[in-house]
Amino acid sequence: MTEKSGSGEFRFTAAELESRLGDLKKLGVTELSVHDPELSCDKRKILSLLNSAAQSAPEVFISFLADSSVIDRELVRAAAENFCSFDIPLRVAEKGGKCLFDKKRYASKAALLNSAGLVFGFYIDYSTVAGDSLRQFMERLDFAAGLYPNHIDFPQTENSDFYPEPKVTGMFSAKDIRYARDVAFACRTFYSAGRAVPWFLSVLRPLRIPPSKFFSDFAEWQHCNNCDYTSGFVPENESHTAIEKMQLLFLEQKYDEKGAGDLYSVVNDIVRINGAMSRLAGDNIESELETSYHPDDLLGVESTDIVSFSENVCMEHCTVRIFAGSDGPDYRLAD
Repeated sequence: MTEKSGSGEFRFTAAELESRLGDLKKLGVTELSVHDPELSCDKRKILSLLNSAAQSAPEVFISFLADSSVIDRELVRAAAENFCSFDIPLRVAEKGGKCLFDKKRYASKAALLNSAGLVFGFYIDYSTVAGDSLRQFMERLDFAAGLYPNHIDFPQTENSDFYPEPKVTGMFSAKDIRYARDVAFACRTFYSAGRAVPWFLSVLRPLRIPPSKFFSDFAEWQHCNNCDYTSGFVPENESHTAIEKMQLLFLEQKYDEKGAGDLYSVVNDIVRINGAMSRLAGDNIESELETSYHPDDLLGVESTDIVSFSENVCMEHCTVRIFAGSDGPDYRLAD
């Protein structure tokens, strides 16, 4: 487990966890990562920790590594009353030399979490079981992105104690592993560090390419702009504003490339206003921005269909103030 406080972060064992919950506030801890593989499969223990945290540390955000087997209505109800999120490994199995992946199982778990409004992310690995291939990894990434996770992580590059290193096989060459690594890093940058979940699928739809191909193209863009995996670039160390600039530059290029440049003004507004909202919620940064459309439209259901939005919503130049309201992030037109 890892605690994060204003002075940094430190680790402690699973045995120490529950007894230390009451000390977190005075230690200045704001985030707690409970990423123990054994505990991740123990629903009763997770429920116990949630109940204890609600009593002893309700203000601490807790991230649980949770196997899909523990995600059910009981756990979701308990989590909805706590300040927490789940990181769910998308596990593959090997049978008879083939790589098996249960899409129906994970789709049902994501539906439970989404219906409750809970934050969750996925862990995806590659080339760790016989029969896995680059094509299947890309399909898993497409599938994961379609379930609206808050983030998608690839822990093989971050925590080899929990996940085996990818290995060259007859189905997954060294070149394939490098390609998967670059796509994973692009996803980590654009989607996770870029806080893209509210708008990603809507913005992708007019481009007519799957998420994995989009991330592959972004990986090439990162390489050309010296901010890829090999350059020492760390997306989590960048401000969200800096990542957003990268997103917009790449999206403008892709929309022009696909002959959809006339839609980019809508995309630009949607990305920027959602980004401003996320910076207020996550970083407590208020802001003011100029938009070509009214914020009610940009943050409404109309924005889920960008082509229809462009054809049916009238342009209206606005100066929008993003501020902290009584019930969370809010906005108003500036005077």
